[in-house]
Amino acid sequence: MTIPKRAPYVVVGAGIHGLSTAYHLAQELAARGQGSGPDIVVLDKSHPGAGASGIACGVVRNNYFQPAMSELMQACVEVWESDPVAYAYNPVGYIALGAAVQESDLTATFERQERIGYRSELILGAADVDAHMKSLFPDWRAKGVTACLHEYQGGFAFNMDSVEGLHRKCQAAGVAVVTGVEVTGFEDGPDGSITAVETSEGRIDVGEQVVVAPGPWAKRFWRMLGLPDTIDLHTPSGDVARDQPMWTYWNLQEGEVGIDPMLFAKADGGAPPVIHLDTDAPLYTDDGELVTDELWGIYFKRDRRSVQGGASPLVVDGDVDLDPYPSTTDIDPSFPDLFCAALSHSMTRFEGCRPLYKIARSGGVGAFTVDNFPVFDYFRPNLYGIFDSNHGYKMIGVGKEVASALLGEHSRLLFPFRFERFATGDLHPVSSSPYPWS
Repeated sequence: MTIPKRAPYVVVGAGIHGLSTAYHLAQELAARGQGSGPDIVVLDKSHPGAGASGIACGVVRNNYFQPAMSELMQACVEVWESDPVAYAYNPVGYIALGAAVQESDLTATFERQERIGYRSELILGAADVDAHMKSLFPDWRAKGVTACLHEYQGGFAFNMDSVEGLHRKCQAAGVAVVTGVEVTGFEDGPDGSITAVETSEGRIDVGEQVVVAPGPWAKRFWRMLGLPDTIDLHTPSGDVARDQPMWTYWNLQEGEVGIDPMLFAKADGGAPPVIHLDTDAPLYTDDGELVTDELWGIYFKRDRRSVQGGASPLVVDGDVDLDPYPSTTDIDPSFPDLFCAALSHSMTRFEGCRPLYKIARSGGVGAFTVDNFPVFDYFRPNLYGIFDSNHGYKMIGVGKEVASALLGEHSRLLFPFRFERFATGDLHPVSSSPYPWS
C-alpha cells in the first residue's frame, strides 16, 4: 500500500498501542459522525507486532501498588474481556505471591481492587497461603510466602495473535495500515503544530492529529521531537534529583521450559492462572547449589508448547536507541538456572526441568522512563505521545482513552501519566517489589 499525500490522523507504530488507538478512534469518529476509519493512517517501518508487542510474554494483570496504574489496568482488562476471541485472550486469572516484606503492598493493592470492583481475593499467613495454593496445585511447595493476591480477572494473551486481531479490526473499520514505511521526522508549523510527517516514502500532510506510539524506540522519537535526554526529577517531598536520564534500557529476562504444557494444570484439570512468586527463601538448584539467598522472583504461565516466564530485567549498558532488537535473545547467563530452580521450588512437577530450558524470542529490550512508569501526553498542540515504559502490551485500553483525548475529552485515567509530573513531584508511589514496573 502506498502512503497517502494527506491524512486527518496519522498514527506512528503498529503495535498494541498504535493499533488500539487507530481502531478505537475509528469507532469514536463513526459514533460521533465526525469521520471514519479511512481518515486514519497507521505507519510502521516493518509490520504489525514487529517490535515489543510481538514478543511480549502476554501477561494481563492488575497487580499494581500505584492507584493510577490499577485503575487504568481495570479499564484495559475490560477491553481484553470485550472480545477474547479476537484478542486471543485467556482469562485464567493471576496470582501474586509475596514474602513478609510485601504483605502491606499486596494488602493495599487488594483493598484498592475491592473499591474499584476488580474481582480478587487476599490470603495472609504462610499456612493459609500454602493451603490455598495446594488446593489449586497439590504439589505446591514454595517457602517464605506469607501473602497471596489471587486476581480472578486477568490472565494472558497470545502476542502476535492479539496484534493480528487488532489489525483485522482496524482493516474492517477502514483504517489504512501502511507497512515498510519509516518515519524520519516531523514538520512544524508556526504555532508548533505538526503540519506533516516525513517518511522514507515521502511526506504526509496532517489534517488533524498525530499519535506517536514507538514502544522501545522511545528515545529515538523523543529526540526527534527535540525533547531533553535528561530532566530534573522533583519528588513529593520537595527534593530535586538533577539531570536524571529520561530513558534507560532494560533487557527483559524471559525464557521457556519445553515440557508438555498440559502438565501445568490445576488439580481439577483446568487451565492454571498466571503465577508471580516473590520470596526471600534461599533458592537452590535441584543439585543443591545455592542460586541466591536474597529476595527473588519469577512469573510463569502455560503457553501453547511450553511453560514460559521470566524474572526481573537487567539494565543495558550503553545507548541501544538506534535498534533495540538485534539482541532479543540475550539473557543473563545465570537466568536459566534461576528460572528452572524457581519453578522446581514452586512445584514438585517442575523438578529436573533444567535440561528442558530453551532460549525463546521473548521479552527483548524495553525503554523505561525516569520513574519507570508511562508518559501519555501532548508534546505538540496536535501530537500525542504514548511512551509506555514497557508496560505496553497489557495496556490495550490506553488506545481507547487516547482516542477520546484526541477528540477533545479529558481522560481521568491518563492524567496521572502526564509529562508534567516530573516537574511537579506528582510521582507514583514505589512498592517493595524487585520489578521496576511494579
